[in-house]
Amino acid sequence: AKCALAKKSAAPGQHGQGRKKISEYGVQLREKQKTKRFYGVLEKQFRLTYARAERKQGKTGEKLLELLELRFDNVVYRLGLASSRNEARQLVTHGHFLVNGKKANIPSMTLKTGDTISVKETSRKSPKFETLSNSRPVPAWLSFNEETLTGSIVREPAREDVDLEVKETLIVELYSK
Repeated sequence: AKCALAKKSAAPGQHGQGRKKISEYGVQLREKQKTKRFYGVLEKQFRLTYARAERKQGKTGEKLLELLELRFDNVVYRLGLASSRNEARQLVTHGHFLVNGKKANIPSMTLKTGDTISVKETSRKSPKFETLSNSRPVPAWLSFNEETLTGSIVREPAREDVDLEVKETLIVELYSK
């Protein structure tokens, strides 16, 4: 390896100063940034989602993750209809999906238990949906029919259903300052 960092054990610089310990605020900020980037949400949207989670009954951190999981673009991704959340967001914006039989093209829309997501008839013929290979397992809180390309929300996602390694309590601490 030609990388200088791989060859030397010390940090760059004459005396190889050690890394400073991250402050408590820094740790909280890291968790928030990690969650934001995982779901592809910008700061204002994330803050509004946090405010909605705060108003709900129960633990704010868990409610925040629940609201983020129930976003339309995330549900499309979880159903395996897109290979990434960014792609899911674009497919939603381009109007490829129906929610409860009605056209929906807002990625940030929060879905509810019982909502049905289906691929529009005209979009089903596109190569994207014809060659759909569902390699990712569909979470327990969703159901999906591969023949009709229809999915529905069976129940609200629990904390165990979220596969993100994040300490949501740190996000709550950060925003409650």
